[in-house]
Amino acid sequence: MDRSQILLLGLPIFLFCSDILNLFTTSPPPKPNPNDHHNIHQFQTKPQQVLQQQPLQFPTQKSSTIVGGLGNIGFGNVININFCVSCSYRGTAVTMKNMLESEFPGIQVILANHPASLPKRLLSKVVPAVQFGIIGIILAGEQIFPRLGFAAPPPWYYSLRANRFGSIASTWLFGNFIQSFLQSSGAFEVFCNGELVFSKLMEHRFPGEIELRDVVGKRLAIR
Repeated sequence: MDRSQILLLGLPIFLFCSDILNLFTTSPPPKPNPNDHHNIHQFQTKPQQVLQQQPLQFPTQKSSTIVGGLGNIGFGNVININFCVSCSYRGTAVTMKNMLESEFPGIQVILANHPASLPKRLLSKVVPAVQFGIIGIILAGEQIFPRLGFAAPPPWYYSLRANRFGSIASTWLFGNFIQSFLQSSGAFEVFCNGELVFSKLMEHRFPGEIELRDVVGKRLAIR
């Protein structure tokens, strides 16, 4: 085999080995361009404009700031909420109390019962006496009526006597219903520093939370 044939056979082997060597060796990184370094430095030193996000103003917060004025406007002010206890208005009164204390920090909210009118209160005192009187007649009517001058008990007594337990239960439940009705006033009155700002007896409805907050806030701002 002469030299030319050896070169022809060795050239493919040399190229194959060089390709394999290039696969497992990494080329050195290119030299940085001075102009590129200047651009990168300029980009890093350029001040960034940061957008400042404004806090969200919810309707309740915004209106409270406008109407209530200063945050301590509630100090030294008293709100009286007089409501009908027997009408189950306590839950509404407590909700309004919490709302006012949250909207006007430092304000004093007092809850109290609003009594019924004097005639209704007097009648409500009579109802228990009537209840016990009827129950006593049902239990001992045969001894009570002769003492009252009756020769014999009236016919309605025997009707009540025939169903003694039902008559006693009906008398007790009906009497309690009448007494609760006479003691209820249906009132939900709101006073700001002794001045009436809302009356359910006049409006025939409950106040809304936003409505009551605005009314009280305007009253405190005037003061």
